[in-house]
Amino acid sequence: MATDLLIFDLDGTLVDSSLDLAHSVNATRLAFELPPLENELVYSYVGNGALVLMQKSMGPEFGEKETQRALEYFLGYYRLHMLDNTRLYPGVREALDRLKAEGLQMAVLTNKPVRFSRDILAGLGVGGHFFQVYGGNSFEQKKPDPAGVDVLISESGVPKERTMIVGDSAVDVLTARNAGVRVCGVTYGFQPESLEADPPDFFVDRMEELADLVIAERNAKGESRS
Repeated sequence: MATDLLIFDLDGTLVDSSLDLAHSVNATRLAFELPPLENELVYSYVGNGALVLMQKSMGPEFGEKETQRALEYFLGYYRLHMLDNTRLYPGVREALDRLKAEGLQMAVLTNKPVRFSRDILAGLGVGGHFFQVYGGNSFEQKKPDPAGVDVLISESGVPKERTMIVGDSAVDVLTARNAGVRVCGVTYGFQPESLEADPPDFFVDRMEELADLVIAERNAKGESRS
């Protein structure tokens, strides 16, 4: 079945935001008189939203009120620095251009706050490629709850069998399974090792490979709109 709707994760899939996230986490820890964490450890905490990132980064000794204060500091700092080092992964812009020209509908569903997500995509010049961007605060439940996928399917008018999620972590795979759609895993993201226990339907090493596969699949079925 050809793909008409691609739903992308953001961090670790479309954009490498790792350094800005690590810097923001450690700026927050410094503000609370805590020593910095290794960047790689911070990267392993990304994927379940800003609150979970803060809960893990600040540690179990932080109570709910302290964690909320840390979250507010983190969000304020990150808003000012979220595009200092963040970049599209190699080949992402070219792949998005090709997929858009092919006529595919594309959206972003991330657990990152929606305002930050939209601003990052706009700042990197690709916001216009997506008919919708939803974040972790767009619905009552975050990924892996399928609510966001269900809404995007409804908004696009594309059936589940023609929908695919693209992500870098087990959260994305579980979201796809819960929603009943196909899923592609990228091998270069923050948590590719998390895909080993519950692998996606297939992997790509670069986003151009996904574009090649999706476009070839559509051409084989005579569904190209280019």
